Amino acid sequence: MKKLTHGFKWLLITAVLAGNLIVGARLYSQEVAAAPEETAGNDSPYEMYTLFSKVVEQVRANYVDAEKSNYQDLIEGALRGMLQSLDPHSQFMDKEAFTAMREDTAGKFGGLGITIGIKDAILTVIAPMEDTPAFRAGLLSGDKIIEINGESTTDLSLTDAVKQLRGDPGTTVKIKIFRPKTQLVKEVEIERAIINVPSIKDRRMLDGDIGYVRMLQFGADTADDLQTELDVLEKEGAKALVLDLRSNPGGLLTAAVEVAQKFLKRGQLIVFTRGRDNRMERSYRARARKTFPKVPMVVLINPYSASASEIVAGALQDNRRAILVGEKSFGKGSVQSVLPQDGGTAIRLTTAKYYTPSERVIHEHGIEPDVVVPLSAENWRNIIVSRNRSEEINGSDNATDEGWVDGEGVVIPIVRTGIESDEELDLKNVADPQLDRACDMLRGILVFENP
Repeated sequence: MKKLTHGFKWLLITAVLAGNLIVGARLYSQEVAAAPEETAGNDSPYEMYTLFSKVVEQVRANYVDAEKSNYQDLIEGALRGMLQSLDPHSQFMDKEAFTAMREDTAGKFGGLGITIGIKDAILTVIAPMEDTPAFRAGLLSGDKIIEINGESTTDLSLTDAVKQLRGDPGTTVKIKIFRPKTQLVKEVEIERAIINVPSIKDRRMLDGDIGYVRMLQFGADTADDLQTELDVLEKEGAKALVLDLRSNPGGLLTAAVEVAQKFLKRGQLIVFTRGRDNRMERSYRARARKTFPKVPMVVLINPYSASASEIVAGALQDNRRAILVGEKSFGKGSVQSVLPQDGGTAIRLTTAKYYTPSERVIHEHGIEPDVVVPLSAENWRNIIVSRNRSEEINGSDNATDEGWVDGEGVVIPIVRTGIESDEELDLKNVADPQLDRACDMLRGILVFENP
C-alpha cells in the first residue's frame, strides 16, 4: 500500500510538471504570435539597453568637449536620433519644443508663411502661403531648403527646421534654396511677419453656372467658412462646382472630415486609420444633415496638395462624388500621436496611416487624379500672382537678377512672368489649363444631363 501511495505521488508530481510545461509553452506561443516583431531574430531589449548605457558612459568619460557630454544632452540627442530614424514625422521634443507646440494654436505666428515637409529625405517647400514674406520672396512649391542661416539642413528634423525659421516679427532669416527643375540655387534674406492665413481665398461664379471655391488650408473654422461660400454659390444658381485644393498643405483631420461630409450622404466612409494594432483603427463617416446639392463636381489637386487635402480628394473620388483633375498629390497621410514624457518633454510618434474608403494608403503614395493635366510650379505661381494683383513673380519692386546661380557658379536671370506692372496683371492674360479642363468637363456633363 505504501509503495502504491509513493508511486501515486510521483505520478501526480509528473502530471503537474507536464501540465505546467504545456501551459507555459502555450503562453509563450501566444506571446510570440502577438508580438512577432519583438521576438524575431532574438531581439533582446536587455542586451541593447546594456550596450546603450555602456556607450553613454564611454562618451561621457572620453569625449573631448566635456560641456557637450552631460547626461541630458547625450540622452536627448540619442532620443532625437532614434525618433528621426523612424520617419521624418516622428520627433523627440524637449521641454522648450513641447511648450511651443502646445502654444502654437492661435493661427498667428511670427514666421515666413511657408509650409515645409521632408520629400526624398530633403527639407522641401510644400507651399508658400499667399500674401506672406515667403511668397513675395519668390519661393515655389518643390524648392529644396539646403541651408538656414548658413547651416546645412542635412539631417535637420522638421521640428528644428520650424524652430529656426520662426521668430519674432521684424527679424530676418537667411535661407538657401535649390530648385530641382531648373538646377538653380539662391540665397534670400526674408523678414519674418505675423502670419494669418484664411481658409478660403477665392469664391466666384464661372461661365456656364459653375461655382468655384479655392481653399488654402484646413483649420478650426474652415468648414464654417466653406459653408458660407457654398450658401452664396447656391443662391447664385451654381449648377456645378470646382473645389480647388492645389498647394493646400492640409491641416486638421476634423476639418477634412467636416469639409468632405458637405458633399457626401450620411454614413458614407470618408477615411479610416490603421495602425500596428486594433487600438489605432478608427473610421470617419459623413454625419452632416445639410449638404451641398448633388451637382457635378471637380476637385483640383497638384503635387503639393497634402494631408487633409488628400483625405478630402480621396474620399470624394472613392465615393464617386467628384472627378479629380490635375497631378498626383504629395503623399502625406500618417497619424502622429503626441506622448508626454517626464520632465516636460514629449515624443511625436507615427502610430497609424490614413486610408481612403477603397483602402488606398495615402502616405508616400499620394492620390492619383482621374484626369492628368500637368502644370509647372512657375505657371501655378503666375496664376496666383495674376489673381492677387501682385507686382511680379519673384518678389517686390526691389528684386534683381543677382543671386541665382547654377552648379558651376554662372549667374542666371530670375524667371519672370513677363508682366512688369500691376496694371497689366489680368486674370484673363494668364491661362490655367487645369481649371479650364475642369470647366470643360463640367459643361459637357451639364449638356449631357440637360440636353
